Amino acid sequence: MTRGLAGHSHSAAGRHTGNLARAMLVTVGILTVELIAGIASSSLALLADAGHAFADVSGMGLSLAAVWLAARPRSESRTFGLYRLEILAAAANAVLLLAIAAFVLYEALQRFVAPPQIGSGIVVVAAAFALAGNLVSLRLLSTGRRESLTIRGAYLEVAGDLVGSASVLAAGAVIAFTGWLQADAVASVVVALLIVPRTFRLLRESLDVLLEATPRGVDLADVERHILESPGVTDVHDLHAWTITSGMNVVSAHVVLAEDGRPGDVLDHLGQCLSDDFDIKHSTFQLETPEHVLWEAKTAQPQH
Repeated sequence: MTRGLAGHSHSAAGRHTGNLARAMLVTVGILTVELIAGIASSSLALLADAGHAFADVSGMGLSLAAVWLAARPRSESRTFGLYRLEILAAAANAVLLLAIAAFVLYEALQRFVAPPQIGSGIVVVAAAFALAGNLVSLRLLSTGRRESLTIRGAYLEVAGDLVGSASVLAAGAVIAFTGWLQADAVASVVVALLIVPRTFRLLRESLDVLLEATPRGVDLADVERHILESPGVTDVHDLHAWTITSGMNVVSAHVVLAEDGRPGDVLDHLGQCLSDDFDIKHSTFQLETPEHVLWEAKTAQPQH
């Protein structure tokens, strides 16, 4: 006997998609301005910060895609919908960002030795625009970050980009007042190093989902203990936990009923327990009697 618990139809992230979309549009504007200004001024720091903004846009876009996919109806051929598209896109995005960071670090080393002429005025104006845009995005995301992990993640990413924009602005000012062209390379390294940790984390988490690893933050031993302590349950086996997409953890298990265990009550309690204590909204349980477990053990033994 099995039972699945449906997930949220209206998630916390879903309630704030408007502000998330607006913040993404602001960041697209920052990306465009920094890309054009970086080419015009020969500033690697601006181009690196544009790469940082691209990371923000990608992250917000994936979050919006996840909310959109969650609202789409499922089909018989895709019973979990298209949730894994978000994870595949995240993995591809991480590889691209690592390549961008590696290129920026390589170019920065070259520019320490032979720095090109930098249009410091363009750098200062573009970086100031990026700084102001990031402040607007932080304002847009400030309310939702208290309710949604997705919005909180976007908020922290924009906060990191704010640091990158400030570094580029400082580099432009240093070049304008002192003529020390290597400041652009220094700011480039700072921005690239801001990209790398978040990218490795994104790649690792994406691969964990694709390999169906136990979700981060879910202690399987603790889940097993909660199931065993449930009324009407004597044993549990074949316990598995994995992630379909970000924010959607799934558990399945074979649960052995006590003689006085009532299937409906056991299912209700287990579903509520995993939802309240582990934030797992999708769970499937196969209920078994002790006699069925003994029969399975006997049939599994090799016949002589």
